[in-house]
Amino acid sequence: MTAKKNYLISFVILLIICGSIKNSFATHISQPVLIDPKTHFTVGDTVVLSGWVEYNAQPAPDVLLNFKLIRSDGSLVANQSYPSNQKGHFEFKFDTKNELPGSYQFTVTSHCLEIHRYACTYKNQTLSIQLSNP
Repeated sequence: MTAKKNYLISFVILLIICGSIKNSFATHISQPVLIDPKTHFTVGDTVVLSGWVEYNAQPAPDVLLNFKLIRSDGSLVANQSYPSNQKGHFEFKFDTKNELPGSYQFTVTSHCLEIHRYACTYKNQTLSIQLSNP
């Protein structure tokens, strides 16, 4: 009788462990969505790119985002991180008055909520920007 009891308890514990492992491999998928991004600017303009963080087809507040702006030669112009606001929206601003004309690559990456960081997929959106002389 004791052996049957031990087997039953072991089987229940095994089921609990297997159920926990399945959930531990779930990923948190949030992604940045740019809203009507402008791609052409003039030297001296302020680049303003806005959007929202989508999670389960809803805006997600307090999701850490990383914003990178890179010149065509690969040099880094801007590297900033901050969370989406309470409505799940974000805005990136960059002053171009000291920049050279040319192509730039803007990338915004979702780093997920702090509590989901262990299972984050780090989705991003990339946009090519042209900066021209006035």
